[in-house]
Amino acid sequence: MPARSAIDAEAQIRAWIDAVVVDLNICPFAKRELDAGRVRICSAPSIGTEQALAFFADQAISLINGDVSATTLVVFGTGFDDFDDYLDLLELCEALLEDCHWSEALQLASFHPDYCFEGAEPEDAANFTNRSPLPVIHLLRQDDVAKAIANYPAVDDIPERNQALAREQGSAYFLAILERCRSQMLQ
Repeated sequence: MPARSAIDAEAQIRAWIDAVVVDLNICPFAKRELDAGRVRICSAPSIGTEQALAFFADQAISLINGDVSATTLVVFGTGFDDFDDYLDLLELCEALLEDCHWSEALQLASFHPDYCFEGAEPEDAANFTNRSPLPVIHLLRQDDVAKAIANYPAVDDIPERNQALAREQGSAYFLAILERCRSQMLQ
């Protein structure tokens, strides 16, 4: 697969955030943070696992050290297209958070073009709640998450609501959105 420019990768993820995460209210907290300019999207260079982990660590340190962003989406435009390779990277990132004692400050969310929930069938439309145009590891500050959910009724119902919505919309609906997102370029 040809390398994607960082600008193209970031544009694809921004289009996906707008079309899926915000427009379908997959994350009821995203719009407020986007409007406040507190969502950072950064694209890892075309690199292997060791370099990807170092890039991820740099982004984690930036958030811990008070970056004005509330959240950072680390996009992997190349190198982790295979879902199993991505899951291996995700596991290493989670271990890094634990080993460096960053898990008290940060948490992760994961998104991938082939995302499949454990125990789910790959064709289940519910998987599209975590399917993005490119592999993404989302870093969130624990404090910001705690504040957001403290003021949101029935936060535990969000995943079930999202999966029901995804099944209602159907796979074809989400595949069309992902295709549109993949064609995005920053203007």
